[in-house]
Amino acid sequence: MRAEVLLAFLAMAAVSYGIRVAGFLVGRRLQEHPRLSTALDQLPAAILIALVVPLLARGGPAEWLAAAAVAALARWVDFLLVPLAAGVVAVVLLRGVL
Repeated sequence: MRAEVLLAFLAMAAVSYGIRVAGFLVGRRLQEHPRLSTALDQLPAAILIALVVPLLARGGPAEWLAAAAVAALARWVDFLLVPLAAGVVAVVLLRGVL
């Protein structure tokens, strides 16, 4: 491996680690405010929506039907991994059929 590639790799690792440590240190100093707590509780869902909506907007019938299946299944199952896995399987199967 060339020296500049190794140096770039180590620099990116150091920056990534620094960002994580800074977030941990800053997070410990933040006061527990109810609005902040509520916002942080909703963050995983917001990230998931931000990833799924653009794909769904460009998707076809297979993606829309799979999304409907995921939404329906998520109403009955509390564990999020089950609807997500079912959605992946549904997209694969529906793309083969449609």
